[in-house]
Amino acid sequence: MTRFPLPPNATIGLVGGGQLGRMSALAAARLGYRCHILTRETDSPAAQVSHGVTISDYSDPVSLRAFADGVDVISFEFENVSAEGLDLLASIRPVRPSPSVLRISQDRVEEKTFLNGAGVATAPWARVESRGELDEAVRRLGLPAVLKTTRLGYDGKGQATLRAVEDLDGAWDRLDPKPLVLEGFVDFAQEISVVVARGEDGDLSCFDTVENRHRDHILDLTLAPARISQAADQAARAIGCRVAEALDVVGLLAVEMFIDSGGNVLVNEIAPRPHNSGHWTIDACPASQFELHIRAIAGLALPPATRHSDAVMKNLIGPEGMALWPAALAEPGLIPHLYGKAAALPGRKMGHVTRLFPRGGLPGDFGVDAALAVLGG
Repeated sequence: MTRFPLPPNATIGLVGGGQLGRMSALAAARLGYRCHILTRETDSPAAQVSHGVTISDYSDPVSLRAFADGVDVISFEFENVSAEGLDLLASIRPVRPSPSVLRISQDRVEEKTFLNGAGVATAPWARVESRGELDEAVRRLGLPAVLKTTRLGYDGKGQATLRAVEDLDGAWDRLDPKPLVLEGFVDFAQEISVVVARGEDGDLSCFDTVENRHRDHILDLTLAPARISQAADQAARAIGCRVAEALDVVGLLAVEMFIDSGGNVLVNEIAPRPHNSGHWTIDACPASQFELHIRAIAGLALPPATRHSDAVMKNLIGPEGMALWPAALAEPGLIPHLYGKAAALPGRKMGHVTRLFPRGGLPGDFGVDAALAVLGG
């Protein structure tokens, strides 16, 4: 039986072998813990820095039982894993956040229903089960709109922007599995996010609201802190804490949001795990999002989620991103992080670079571009 807080040298099981697992494992090692990775990939980024690895599908009961028997607590680094597999793991060892939280975040209908039920505003939306229902939803929500799969979508995958009635047939035929979700178009001024940690005692630590800029539907830049009004910042942080409490999360929760043209804060989606928009915390905070995640699932006290510096984080994506790696290493003031992935595939996150500024000294757009000039701005 697992007892909390976990003692030094306890083993944390992480489901998923990507870069989020890698950085979580590094944070765990700093706190005196070992990590065991469950992944389908050989030589995965997380396994490269971990004590042990199990190569298996996420739903194989024999492998799952063996994995759970060898660890003290279990977490996961991405949502596209088997909730049923997590249920099996949870019957053997504590899983944090719980499988019920994963189920909500895996399904856009469940997610939006939960958020609205918790009093959190989202863009207008409709569940769409048939081609006829899509026509009706478009009549209600108008165009443009975004049609999305309810599951398995990330970095712009599994969605289509509808700008005219002629777009409906192709989008409906292309997107699977059904049902789908139609989201009303938001005239947004900024994209922001908040990362909040919640301990088993309900204690909360919320990082500063950050501004996110995307390129080809993939996060390109994160600016910390977000250059938004105090009211919007407070609203975003309050929403992050409210959702974490409503979900009864033990671990980390990222909440992606829009600020619309009227200054309203609307939630886009949630992720119960470390998040790309929180990578800046490794270098700009005494305790990063990964450390707070490990502390929460291990039953340790949570320190305040404070920053000692302002920061800009830029992703290195695909072959183009890897081509920038020598420049990132050579440029004074840039802090480079590489994930250990063997193949630089198009759209694949290969690493990131952080640039720090004195607290309160985050520059404007021209200054940000100058600071990242060797990376193309």
